[in-house]
Amino acid sequence: MEQKLNWGLLSTAKINQALIKPLNASKRTRLLAVASRSQSSADEYARENKIPRAHGSYEALLADPEIDVIYNSLPNHLHAEWTIKALRAGKHVLCEKPLALTLPEVDAMIAASKETGKILAEAFMYRHHAQTLKAKEIVDSGVLGKLQLIKGAFTFTLTREGNYRFVKEMGGGSIWDVGCYPISYARMIIGEEPVEVFGWQVEGGGGSDDSFIGQMRFANGVHAQFDSGFKSPLRSHIEIVGSDAVLKIPAPFKPRAKSELYLAREDAEEKIKISGTELYLGEVEDMCDAILLNKPPRISLEDSRGNIAAILAFIESAAKKTPILL
Repeated sequence: MEQKLNWGLLSTAKINQALIKPLNASKRTRLLAVASRSQSSADEYARENKIPRAHGSYEALLADPEIDVIYNSLPNHLHAEWTIKALRAGKHVLCEKPLALTLPEVDAMIAASKETGKILAEAFMYRHHAQTLKAKEIVDSGVLGKLQLIKGAFTFTLTREGNYRFVKEMGGGSIWDVGCYPISYARMIIGEEPVEVFGWQVEGGGGSDDSFIGQMRFANGVHAQFDSGFKSPLRSHIEIVGSDAVLKIPAPFKPRAKSELYLAREDAEEKIKISGTELYLGEVEDMCDAILLNKPPRISLEDSRGNIAAILAFIESAAKKTPILL
C-alpha cells in the first residue's frame, strides 16, 4: 500500500478551502491537522472542515511528529519566517505564492530546504494544469512561428476593508497577489528571465498598488505586457503572439477541469479542448511525487526566485520611474 502523507494547514486562511478538497481526494494524502493563533479558532475550523486535529498555535503544529507536509497559507510577509521554521522542524512545505518578498528571504528558504533535505515548492496551481502544459507544448512546437509578444491581465474588485492585500508592509499590492501570475506565465512560456522591465503603479491607501501595468523585454527579442489590479472588474487572459499564429487563453490562471484554447491563423480560428483535473489537485500530487518518488517539483526554487526578482524589479521601476535592468 502506498504511503500516505499527513498534511497540516498553517493558518485558517480562506485559500485553504481550495486545498482541502484535493487533499481529501488524493489517495496519497491525509489532511490531519490545522493550526490557528488560538485554540478556540482552531477547534472551530477543524470541526467545520472535519479535520481530526486542531492546534492552538503555529508552533504546536510544527511540533506535531505525525505531520509530514505543511501548507503555508499565511499572509505574504510571513511566508519566509514560517516556511523556514517548518523546514527546520522536519516538515516538507508547500508555500503559497509569492514565495517571499525579498531575494535574501528566498535565498534563506532555499538554503533551509537544502540543509534539511526537505521539499519546498511554491503553490502556483495553474502551472500543473493540463491547459498550461498544452499551451507550452503548442508554443514549443513552433506552430506560432517566431515568438513576438505575450500579453496578459489579472484583475478583480477587492472590497474587503482592512485586508492585508492593501498593506504594503504585509506584502500587499496587486502585483504580489495577481500580477505575479501573468509575470510567471510569460517567463514560463519564453523559458528565460527578462533582461529589462518597466512598470507603472496606481498607489492605494495602504501604500501598496491598487493597480500595476508592466512590460518585460527578453534577450531573445520577445516582449511581454501585463496589468493587474484590485479596482477593475474580473479579467483574466493571456494572448501569445507569434509571426504565424496567435494562441488565446481565456482562463489561464484558474482553468476549469474542461477548458478551451484558441489558435488563430489569419481568418481561421481553431478551438482546442482540454480535459484536466481539479485545479488545485496538481500541486498536491506534484508534492507527493517529489516526496515519495524523488521527482523534482515542477516549479523549481530557481524558477520561483526568478519570479520574485522580476516583481521586485517592477516595483523598483515604478518607484524610480525608470526601466530596470536585471
